[in-house]
Amino acid sequence: MTKEEKLKILDISWELHSQVEKSYLNNPANKGDTEWLEKQRLLLADMALHLLQTAIKPGEIKLERLRDNLNAILTIADQFLPKANLKKATEKLYENL
Repeated sequence: MTKEEKLKILDISWELHSQVEKSYLNNPANKGDTEWLEKQRLLLADMALHLLQTAIKPGEIKLERLRDNLNAILTIADQFLPKANLKKATEKLYENL
C-alpha cells in the first residue's frame, strides 16, 4: 500500500471517527440503563477506528499507542464477552515496560 493510499484511509477514518464519536457523545445512557451496551458498541467502534489509525499511519508503528488501543478495545469488549476474561488479558500489555 502506498503512502498516499494510507493517508487517504486515514482521512476517511477521521470522518468516520467524527460520526461515531458524535453519536457516542449524544447517547445519554449511563451504566445500568437499557441503552448502555449500545453506547458501549459506539465506544468500541470509536476505539477500533483509533486502532486502524495507529496501524495504518505511515512510518513506524507507535507501540505505546498500539498498547493503549488494544487495552481500550479489550476493556470495552469484556462487557460483551465476560467469560473470555479480556480485561485480565490487558495486564500483560503493560508488563516489562
